[in-house]
Amino acid sequence: MLATGTAAALLAPIVASAHSLEDVQEDLFEKEKYFQTKDEPAPDFALQEADGNPVRLQDLTEKVVVLHFLYAGCPDVCPLHAERIGDIQRLVNDTPMKDRVQFITITTDPERDTPEVLKPYGPIHGLDPTTNWMFLTSGPDRPEDTTRKLAEEFGHGFTVTDDGLQIHSVVTHIIDQKGQWVANFHGLGFEPTNLVLFINGLTNANVPHKEPEAPSLWSRMRSML
Repeated sequence: MLATGTAAALLAPIVASAHSLEDVQEDLFEKEKYFQTKDEPAPDFALQEADGNPVRLQDLTEKVVVLHFLYAGCPDVCPLHAERIGDIQRLVNDTPMKDRVQFITITTDPERDTPEVLKPYGPIHGLDPTTNWMFLTSGPDRPEDTTRKLAEEFGHGFTVTDDGLQIHSVVTHIIDQKGQWVANFHGLGFEPTNLVLFINGLTNANVPHKEPEAPSLWSRMRSML
């Protein structure tokens, strides 16, 4: 895991200032080889949390969504991916962006990932379900392959071995406040602070920023008295 306290302290003055999305993207193209831009509507979904609460992508408008897929029985890369997202969640939540970002993990194995499995998974891997992270599944009323088909819509391929292991790609997807799929961060080799800076660019994209007005002659005269 990251030394998130130090990273957050370094990020704070950068995130506090406005960076245009275009500037952030140009910077990432130079510095982050695992970064990919997208520009298409995100595949819609209607899933549910472990306790049965429904969650639809369209309910999350006005928030930046950080989304990834895994299954709880994965013995290798999935827990590492979850811990990386946990690091990013802590970095984001140490900034004013906390209420403008939603982290979502979706299981590709809803048959085995029961509510009893889903509920403790986040805290074990450093994700905080009490703030802005949720672990979603298809629920009992939908086909078991619902979430796997959704992952395929996000570009993932699957190979299922005889012992039930799933071989799939590792990608963190970013969806903007309008439901537009705007970026992927591939694998686990990307720098988490780069993803946080990209989120910062998105959260500032639709916020008007005014240059401070020059003080009036009257104000300048009063300041001299």
